[in-house]
Amino acid sequence: MLCRRSQHHMWGAVVVNRSDTSGEHEQGDLFGSAPVLPYRPELDRVRRRIDRILSDLRAQETARNWPYGRVSFFRMVFPKLTCWLPEDEATQLEAQFEAEMARLEAG
Repeated sequence: MLCRRSQHHMWGAVVVNRSDTSGEHEQGDLFGSAPVLPYRPELDRVRRRIDRILSDLRAQETARNWPYGRVSFFRMVFPKLTCWLPEDEATQLEAQFEAEMARLEAG
């Protein structure tokens, strides 16, 4: 089973603490800190990318002639894409992906 909801987005927001550790300068920030907004992809773009991957897999007869690393790339990218989708939709797409990968690896 693919690990889905426990994954963290690797390019999430980075917050840098620039506080002075010496304690000599205790001046506050004049404008306050900007809120850190979480990254949310457009779900239509995520679905299109997933559809392209599944279409590519369905068009292949076997995985034997694929370039080096293609299978591992798909196995890495697909669960990261489905993390953004609703649970039931993601589960269905992951099942389709696993079925296609099993078919290709057996062929």
